[in-house]
Amino acid sequence: MGNTALLVIDAQVGIIEGPKYGPVYEKERLLESMKKVIDEAREKEVPIIFILDTDVAEPDSMEYQVHPHIAPLKDDTILTKRATDAFHHTNLHEYLHTLEVNHLVIMGCKTEYCVDTTCRKATTLDYDVTLVADGHSTTDNSVLSAKDIIAHHNCNLHRLENIDYFILVRNSDENIFKHKHLDYK
Repeated sequence: MGNTALLVIDAQVGIIEGPKYGPVYEKERLLESMKKVIDEAREKEVPIIFILDTDVAEPDSMEYQVHPHIAPLKDDTILTKRATDAFHHTNLHEYLHTLEVNHLVIMGCKTEYCVDTTCRKATTLDYDVTLVADGHSTTDNSVLSAKDIIAHHNCNLHRLENIDYFILVRNSDENIFKHKHLDYK
């Protein structure tokens, strides 16, 4: 499993619970799916990287912290970002390179912003991506419900490719840490 890492994007209290950015759609289901994936990653010794958005709240506030239901452990990595793209002006790419990672399992919040942008960017940086279908969420906007946004992204991102690297959308009950992309190359 040495070539896979788990990215948990913006799973912060202020986004999942609100009040400013949330609560996200089906937050209890989301937290259970995320916990299951994180527990499996720990069991399989897959590196876990939590990405925190510095715009969510002040760093010393509860809203800024990773949701306590999925709180990082001492061996997990925590990186911060300011943009929707977790790679932009961060050392994420360099860190993954030191781990020789070429497959990312991604989940988090919000679907149409940071999750989508990071998934797409990862393929242009030579990573295959598994987006956890039931491991990301968002809120309603003025055009679409959160449920529709999630379904739309699961549909559109599945099989999205950039030359040699692509995204597969898979449910958390599948063997998501298996680098299934290699079956198609």
